[in-house]
Order: sequence, then C-alpha cells, then structure tokens
Amino acid sequence: MNYKNPDEHGYYGEFGGAFIPEMLYPNVEELQKNYLEIIESEDFQAEYQDLLTNYVGRATPLYLAKNLSQKYNTRIYLKREDLNHTGAHKINNALGQVLLAKRLGKRRIIAETGAGQHGVATATACALLGLQCIVYMGEIDIQRQAPNVARMKMLGAEVVAATSGSKTLKDAVNEALRDWINNPVTTHYVIGSVVGPHPFPDLVARFQSIISKEIREQLKEKTGRENPDYVIACVGGGSNAAGTFYHFVEEKEVKIIAAEAGGLGVDSGKSAATTFLGTLGVLHGSKSLVMQTEDGQVIEPHSISAGLDYPGIGPFHAHLFKEKRAEFFSINDDEALKCAFELTRLEGIIPALESSHALAVLDKKKFNENDVVVICLSGRGDKDMETYLKNL
Repeated sequence: MNYKNPDEHGYYGEFGGAFIPEMLYPNVEELQKNYLEIIESEDFQAEYQDLLTNYVGRATPLYLAKNLSQKYNTRIYLKREDLNHTGAHKINNALGQVLLAKRLGKRRIIAETGAGQHGVATATACALLGLQCIVYMGEIDIQRQAPNVARMKMLGAEVVAATSGSKTLKDAVNEALRDWINNPVTTHYVIGSVVGPHPFPDLVARFQSIISKEIREQLKEKTGRENPDYVIACVGGGSNAAGTFYHFVEEKEVKIIAAEAGGLGVDSGKSAATTFLGTLGVLHGSKSLVMQTEDGQVIEPHSISAGLDYPGIGPFHAHLFKEKRAEFFSINDDEALKCAFELTRLEGIIPALESSHALAVLDKKKFNENDVVVICLSGRGDKDMETYLKNL
C-alpha cells in the first residue's frame, strides 16, 4: 500500500481531496497542475537544497540523548529540528513554498500560524526572497506567543488577529482562506501543515520529508542501519510528523508513533486528540477526521501548546490511523510539561511544548534496551518560556 503519496485526486485512502469554494478553484488548480513539475525540476532543487544547507543549517544533528536513554533504558536519538534557522521544522516548508510561489509569479504571500513558528518561517522566507507577507494568527495565540509575533513584525510581516470562534489556529486558517478568495491572482497561501485542499498535504509532506531522509542517512552512519525500531513525533495538523514518518511508512519493521494533544484529558471537553474524538468530516478544504458535533459543527479544541491546538488532523495521518500503520497516543498538558522539564534538566535542551508531547510517549510505552528510538524534536522552547515560568 502506498502510504506516502495521494492518488491523482489527492486522496490517501478515503481521506483528502479538495473541497473548496468555486472562487478558489483557479488557485488550487494552478497548484495541482504545476507543483510537481516545478519542485522536482533541477533548477528549483538546486536553489532549495542550497538554501537548506547554507541558510537553514541542514542537516540537523541526530543526537544520541545518553542521559534520557539511561533513564528509559533504551537508545533514544533526538532529531534536532530545533536547531534549524528560526527554531523549528517549519522553515523547510515555508522556504520551499515561497520559492514555488515566486516561480508561479505571485508577489504576495499569506500564511496562518498557531504557535507562531510557521509565521516566523514564512516571514523569514519572504524577507529573504523579497515578497510581501501577511500572517493570520488567533487573538489568543498572539497573546501567548508574543516573542514570535515580535519576530514576524521585525521581519516585515503584517500580523492580522483572527477574532472569531476560539481565536486560535482554526480561526486563523479561516481568515487566511477568506483573504485568498479575495486575492486569487497575486497571492499564494503558504499552508503550514499537511492540511488543506490537495495538493497542500502532499506538497508540505514532500518539503518536510528531508527530516526522515536525513534520519536514515545519519542512522546508517551511527549504527550501521538505516531504519530505527520506532519513530515518534507530535501531531496537530502533522507536518513535522509527516516529515519524520515519510521515508519509513512503507518500511514494515519501523513502528510509527504519533502523539496528539490530550489537553485536560480526552473526556474533559478540553482536548485536541482528533483520532480519539474525531469523525469523518470536511475541514479547511479536505476530508479527514474532525472534532465535530453530530450536525457537523466544529468542536473547539484545547491544548497547552498553540501548535497542536487544532480540531482536525491531516489526511496523511488519518489514513495511517485508519489502517493501523501508526499508533496514536493522547498526551495531556501536565504530561507534556513534565517531559519538557525532564529533557531540559537531563540533556540541557529546552524543547517546544509541541515536541514535549512526543517525548511523553516514553512514559506510555515500554521499549527494549536495544531498541533504536528516534524522536523528532520539532522546535525549541524559547516561545514557550512564559508558560514554563508559570509552571516552574
């Protein structure tokens, strides 16, 4: 079974597709027709790979966390996406999409952001490549991720508050889609996760697949084998996870684990654990699992981490869940916080709250001492210092 790539209509099994207003058809169709040819071309790849190496700082290290490994009695490697320029995996996709937009003749870039990392990455790419940048961000997220808002503004982006609904990531996406409908010719929408209408889930997964490509090369060098026993990543929409899983989904011996945001608990009414709470529905242009009422109204999610505070999941991950190719864990706020402090004190690495959900799987699952366990450390914790200080 092909888990990696969707069919020509953008479906991973029963999930995916492009459910969009008529006004957006020209934009999305233009992308569908051109994205593969452009991003696979020699000149695009030459420019993109050069920027990944010399601007982003790739390859990111695959770090054997000895103290953490000792505590859990297994071999734990951290894929250090937190060491990328701008502090997270988001730059891999933002740079790729802005380069693509430029080749499509777009002059104006819009993006949505929750934790702010995708907004910062997109603003960075636009500053570098000379394009106008507007970032939509929920009013609540603007308050809880103030350092990233300041960075976006310093980079020359306009940050627009989404003041409807829960005033978080879902609402920022809604505002960005409205903007795109109103500005179809000049504007490209850089979606930050493996969500949205086809071809976005595939486009973002391909740009993020550099993560698992490097993991394979680095593991071979360090251990003599390309495949780990386990790969673990946190999932909101799921871009860092898609990148971490990409080159392993068809390797049967590799066990794949996704950590979702359980919030205050799956049954608390304050959660973002979509695979536990979601049903088949359409959200932001694709068919996937969505947290919704019986009559299809979206249920407001909750997570301590702004980047996982989303009521859906990308179709790539919904398919892995349905086919039981990946195991999903729900990690609550307190468990994520505990693991953030644990990594900081054992290894001297302050992780993003999103990544801390992935680390919390170590307490939920028993690993053998000879297992090779790779965890994607998707971002660094600078942006979450205010939350950490409240819980010190």
